[in-house]
Amino acid sequence: MDNITDGKWNSLPVKLNDNISQTLKELKFTYMTPVQSACIPLFMRNKDVAAEAVTGSGKTLAFVIPILEILLKREEKLKKMQVGALIITPTRELALQISEVMGRFLQGFPQFRQILLIGGSNPIEDVEKFKDQGANIVIATPGRLEDMFRRKADGLDLPTAVKSLDVLVLDEADRLLDMGFEASLNTILGYLPKQRRTGLFSATQTQELEKLVRAGLRNPVRITVKEKGVAATSVQKTPASLSNYYTICRVEEKFNILVAFLRQHKHEKQLVFFSTCACVEYFGKALEVLIKSVTVHCLHGKMKDKRNKIFADFRALKSGILVCTDVMARGIDIPEVNWVLQYDPPSSASSFVHRCGRTARIGNLGNALVFLLPMEESYVNFLSINQKCPLQLFRPVKDVVDVLPKLKTMALRDRAVFEKGMKAFVSCVQAYAKHECSLIFRVKDLDFAAMARGFALLRLPKMPELRGKTFPDFKEIPDTDAIRFKDKNREKQRQKMLAQLREKYKNMPMRRRFVKTKSWSKQKTRKDRKKKVAAKRKLDEGSDGDGEELLNDTRALKKLKKGKISEEDFEKHITSAGTSKHKQATTSHEDSFDGDGE
Repeated sequence: MDNITDGKWNSLPVKLNDNISQTLKELKFTYMTPVQSACIPLFMRNKDVAAEAVTGSGKTLAFVIPILEILLKREEKLKKMQVGALIITPTRELALQISEVMGRFLQGFPQFRQILLIGGSNPIEDVEKFKDQGANIVIATPGRLEDMFRRKADGLDLPTAVKSLDVLVLDEADRLLDMGFEASLNTILGYLPKQRRTGLFSATQTQELEKLVRAGLRNPVRITVKEKGVAATSVQKTPASLSNYYTICRVEEKFNILVAFLRQHKHEKQLVFFSTCACVEYFGKALEVLIKSVTVHCLHGKMKDKRNKIFADFRALKSGILVCTDVMARGIDIPEVNWVLQYDPPSSASSFVHRCGRTARIGNLGNALVFLLPMEESYVNFLSINQKCPLQLFRPVKDVVDVLPKLKTMALRDRAVFEKGMKAFVSCVQAYAKHECSLIFRVKDLDFAAMARGFALLRLPKMPELRGKTFPDFKEIPDTDAIRFKDKNREKQRQKMLAQLREKYKNMPMRRRFVKTKSWSKQKTRKDRKKKVAAKRKLDEGSDGDGEELLNDTRALKKLKKGKISEEDFEKHITSAGTSKHKQATTSHEDSFDGDGE
């Protein structure tokens, strides 16, 4: 299917419904994209499809149109509580986007109702809405959908509703598996009828996805759509209209360069990707202060209730900045994004491609820039070979100003900023350690002092990676405990907690406190060693009941001193222990007598 060319909608071998054609005209979709012209006829001829096409190639319409055509051609019309089509997608932002597109087409088909089942809302509200309005088309994320299948006690019988299912679509199918939804998907698939049409859509094909294709599709037609001008032997995964750049910068200059770049592109729409939620929180808030007269939004996976509104607000902007994690990397269609900036390279090479794909969509021009440290420059060659994604060196950013002192001042004035910076640093190091390309991204190569300066930290956090190391070239602020929260209620709570801790430890005898700063694997080894020593001691004691009794008595005495048991309980323990010991001795004597008799 590699050589399918696009054309006008009326050139399809199957005629589209008049209302669908009218909606396409209103949306100004005059021409099909290659993936649309390849998938729509096959889907409408009742074929299962597994489609791979570069990000931003118009995959949504490639399944929305066939779904409507298939439901319209049903012999028995769908009732209120009968689900005819199910679309599963990895993120709520993508689900919202698909729902918007579907809703636009459904204006011409009042007989069909759709429902959106995603996280961030009360599941009982979804149940009531389903029961009240019904749904013929369900667009959902796996977690919420799986939950809805188990809501029979609340009056929703979804397993019965999906018995009439005609079409199942898994959008960004590889990402569904990457994000750990495999168990949920298996549960959901168990409820669905085997006689159905299934479509898998993704920008990349993985080994896990191949297993899903074999398990869930019957004789699927595989569609791999290449862009015009791309050689048949190539598997380029980024749009041809995308200009892909990289820049090399020292770790302590990285944030300064980002701020300078954003200030020079104020009138454009930009996405800035960070590796962790904590980094989005910290640097996003900093950019809100440092980039004047520009709307800055922050979005990451731990924002539960706010995400939908933030996403909708940013989409509506003509210019602005969205600081985000990889939750925004897949399938999201934000109009007129000029630049995708990757402050941190993503943990996987495929995520790099998907991030870039937020710009240069449906043939439009776009730019992407990744920030690399000098030791990471070989990542450029890796991407060129591994992902067929060539990068060109970006010209040096001019007029770079040192904004880190301002960020330090923000941290000194508000403990919330100080704590966010510490969390961001720790999370960034941890993410670096988990990078898929570990030969290039090595924690041992990081200059922690320079990195901490680049984060504008006031002191270094306590973490396993820094244990036993000294950093003479990093100047710490001596008393960070004196930094107060700007929020008076938070500061009041902090002071109350500190007073309680002082009171608790005031009368306690001085003893050495062990702080767990070891990595999990080392802690586990230490626990195992302790267990072995305890087991050996018990073995050495053999049948000596006195040793075990003494150990139990000592433990009870310690509990009494700590106030965990009363004196009455302690007396009971001693008494019962003595009685138990006497019985044990008698039993032992009787056992040995029986043995001698035999």
